[in-house]
Amino acid sequence: KFLAHDVPLFQGITSDLFPGITLPPPDYELIRNSLLKQFAKRKLQPTQYAMEKIFQVYEMMLVRHGFMVVGDALSGKSSAWKLLADALKDLEESGEMEDVHKVWITVINPKSMTMGQLYGSFDPISHEWSDGVLANSFRAHATSTTKDRKWLLFDGPVDAIWIENMNTVLDDNKKLCLMSGEIMAMSNEMSVMFEPEDLLVASPATVSRCGMIFMEPSRLGWEPFYNSWLQSLPEALQTDAVK
Repeated sequence: KFLAHDVPLFQGITSDLFPGITLPPPDYELIRNSLLKQFAKRKLQPTQYAMEKIFQVYEMMLVRHGFMVVGDALSGKSSAWKLLADALKDLEESGEMEDVHKVWITVINPKSMTMGQLYGSFDPISHEWSDGVLANSFRAHATSTTKDRKWLLFDGPVDAIWIENMNTVLDDNKKLCLMSGEIMAMSNEMSVMFEPEDLLVASPATVSRCGMIFMEPSRLGWEPFYNSWLQSLPEALQTDAVK
């Protein structure tokens, strides 16, 4: 992960390796305009840092089928993917961009249930297999024939207890293997996202299979929260609060 003070050092290294070469900025004008509408609709603040992180999520979604948005609370992790999903839906409805589709999102807290409830389990008496929450959600996304994007989002801690079974999904196989013997392959429209606070107990096998986006509350600051709070007040109170 790159902390705020690591970014200039890395940019200095790349400029030494490739002197005189500057990358042209990507043209995200249409996405930016759509994001600004979503920021205003949610009464959030379109800071440069927030926009930068949303574009990183978008770029990661295009190149990796599994990635993690890592950071402490109040760093804007959830708002980033929610705003991006709303912006993509808005662009599809307006027809301004080609090959842009709305997003279907399934959010799962993996630590709120047992392994059997998450993946599925055999009944100890009848030995019948029952699918878990992840198995049902994965199958629904994988068998969907629409062009819409499907995000399977794990909002919770990442540890070796439950995520090791996801390694076949995150590598080039892109297949979920269940204890029942069923194997489900991901579709091209699917993405597996993780939203943990840290990776202290994640195994290297899992981390090396995922793209990483690191978000810091210190980079976001307190001003966006204050300004959003002001916008939620009645107009008469907004002027008094500013004074």
